[in-house]
Amino acid sequence: TSTSTSTSTRGTPPEPRAGTGPGTRGTPPGPRGDSGPGGSGDGAAARPLVVCVGRLCRQKGQDVLLRAWEDVLGVLPGARLVLVGDGPEDAALRRQAPPSVRFTGAVADVVPWYRAADLVVLPSRWEGMALAPLEALGCGRPVVVTDVDGARESLPPALAAHCLVPPEDPVALAGAITALLSDRPLRVALGAQGRRHVLTRHDVRHTAEQITAVYRELLGRAPTARDATAQPVPSECRESIHS
Repeated sequence: TSTSTSTSTRGTPPEPRAGTGPGTRGTPPGPRGDSGPGGSGDGAAARPLVVCVGRLCRQKGQDVLLRAWEDVLGVLPGARLVLVGDGPEDAALRRQAPPSVRFTGAVADVVPWYRAADLVVLPSRWEGMALAPLEALGCGRPVVVTDVDGARESLPPALAAHCLVPPEDPVALAGAITALLSDRPLRVALGAQGRRHVLTRHDVRHTAEQITAVYRELLGRAPTARDATAQPVPSECRESIHS
């Protein structure tokens, strides 16, 4: 398991240790409050923290975020950005980044970074099935994502109006980031709504119920000889899921 390649500094979390993502029994706990590391407590109100988690590659769009970051600093000069992860674009992004941007390298657990953030950003050019937005929402943090398949679906309707931006559009991205960093009550409200969304729609029990319903529907349409004499029990469903 990899660990952070950078040392901790004041205002950023120590090296993450252990945690879990959404869709598991250990859904990330909610916000600790403003006293958390790097959060927007009284001493950091003018130095909000934005976190971007993902492989440093063209797909994830960190280069677009860095272009947008110039405009963010024009409005909020004390804002900080942390790029969590490593990848082939690491060196190029470091050359592009201003001093307010930090790179962690690979980390074992991203949850402490989500919890330290005032805002999480996923500026992807394309996605398959993005887990980062759900992980951040599970921690009670609002997430700005691009309007691409695999990312937009993670946002509940209440967040889309504030948190969904076109891909490869640094101006729109900067506008969304600046607006949210400038409105703490809105961030808190959106974070709470996002966490409820994850707990309601992506909790492991809800997911298991959905999978079970699909299996029942399939078995009902195409019963086998074995199904004719026995109903599937929970253990059989689990074996099928993991086969």
